[in-house]
Amino acid sequence: MTELENCFEKGQLVKKAGDLKKATASLKISREHIGDAKVHQDNKLYNWALIAAYTSMFHAARALLFRDGIKERSHFCLCVYVKENYKGQIELKYLNELDILREQRHRILYGDRDIETKEIQEEEADSAIKMADGFLESVKKIIG
Repeated sequence: MTELENCFEKGQLVKKAGDLKKATASLKISREHIGDAKVHQDNKLYNWALIAAYTSMFHAARALLFRDGIKERSHFCLCVYVKENYKGQIELKYLNELDILREQRHRILYGDRDIETKEIQEEEADSAIKMADGFLESVKKIIG
């Protein structure tokens, strides 16, 4: 069974009716989080800048799922779905970064006794913001 099939089997992705209105709203939320990321970056709050950049990418990805009629109940499965269904339409660097930022966000927010949480540096936060912006633009072109 593939990861994507497993996500559906476990109910972490659920098929429902597509909703372009929710997709459009999610794109707007994505753009707002890029703005938040830039404010955090300007204030040297690099962990929060990275979290906001990931959140932007998450909402852009959700826009694709809303359009496709998929409800997500897992950040991991959202990443799997987008990577599987949009790998020819969205540059691989954005698809990979979505999952990398998902993992970094998780470590920053929840920590892990076995994994040392490192402080995000300015360059990493800046790169995350640029990736989020590029990912959002790619998604907007697909949704139209």
